[in-house]
Amino acid sequence: MVYHPDSLVGRSHKARTEAVAYLRTSSAANSGGDKDSHHRQIGAIGAFAGRAGVEIVEVFCDVAVSGADPIESRPGFAKLLDRIENNGVRVVLVEDASRFARDLITQELGILSLLELGVTVLTATGDDLTVTDDPFKVAMRQIAGAFAQLEKARLVHKLKVARERKRSRGLKVEGRKSYAETVPETVALARSLAIRRGKRQSLSLRGISAWLAEAGHLNGKGRPYGAQAIKDMLHRKPRKARKGPLGPISSSTEGI
Repeated sequence: MVYHPDSLVGRSHKARTEAVAYLRTSSAANSGGDKDSHHRQIGAIGAFAGRAGVEIVEVFCDVAVSGADPIESRPGFAKLLDRIENNGVRVVLVEDASRFARDLITQELGILSLLELGVTVLTATGDDLTVTDDPFKVAMRQIAGAFAQLEKARLVHKLKVARERKRSRGLKVEGRKSYAETVPETVALARSLAIRRGKRQSLSLRGISAWLAEAGHLNGKGRPYGAQAIKDMLHRKPRKARKGPLGPISSSTEGI
């Protein structure tokens, strides 16, 4: 009999515990209901669920993912975590520890992330991967957690340095994008219309908005831009001071 992921869902009608199943295949060729690895994992997990009175409510799978790949980089596992956080399921079933991860540190990091959510990881043979009396594994889990925290701190510092470097060059790093960045053509037209104020016509902010709307330039909701939006488009930041032989040379603010 060929098992498919959907065939696992709801197989135990007298279930006392709900669980999600996690499958992993290291090759795309091993994925699919008619493939050996996929078939074996589903069969083993389904058989255990039946014996243990566990109802499988959803199946998650990572295809062509190495057992050494970090847990956080796996799309299927990420969806599994979202399901757990949003729906309260606290049991994960896997065929065996190698399906979860072959690399010990990767395995312990993944288990650590699940432990923080109060999740139990069971294999098809009934082994609880989240509980162990093995001092070596306990120590490994603690070391893995420490390295994970170190890596996170290193990444945060690296991103901070990168942001500061961009700021030092006068580049925008954070915050909402300006109209000049999102709709440069609209801004250019608004500024060209504003120049008419000092010439033959006197256009108000709403007048410029009306001109833009007539030319097909509307906001994200398909409506004419408001007066404040037009004002923001016309605003120009003062140029930065240029350095001269005797010090900074101030530049005047550009007019509209």
